[in-house]
Amino acid sequence: MNTEEIRRENFINLYNEQGQKHGYWEGYWSNGKLHYKGDFIDGREHGLWERYHSNGQLSCKGHFVNGIQHGSWEVYWSTGQLSYKGHYVNGQEHGYWEKYYSDGQLESKRYYL
Repeated sequence: MNTEEIRRENFINLYNEQGQKHGYWEGYWSNGKLHYKGDFIDGREHGLWERYHSNGQLSCKGHFVNGIQHGSWEVYWSTGQLSYKGHYVNGQEHGYWEKYYSDGQLESKRYYL
């Protein structure tokens, strides 16, 4: 284990004084593969989050602000192929969202106000 790994290991999956998740967190599938990683502030997801399928492929990535989806999001099939992408504003779909078939072909494109 290098110094960076030791330092990070000492500061993950912590709670604040109120017993809420706080700081950088990682979770793992029962097979040992990474399930999710991201930061909490006072029990709420905040900043960039990534979640993974149990096979290790990226499932989704996007941003939260105080536990609410806000900003760019991408969701992936378990094969690693993009499933859909778009933006959230205060937890609501906003602007263009694109949805893809599992073979990568564009299925639909919608615009949300």
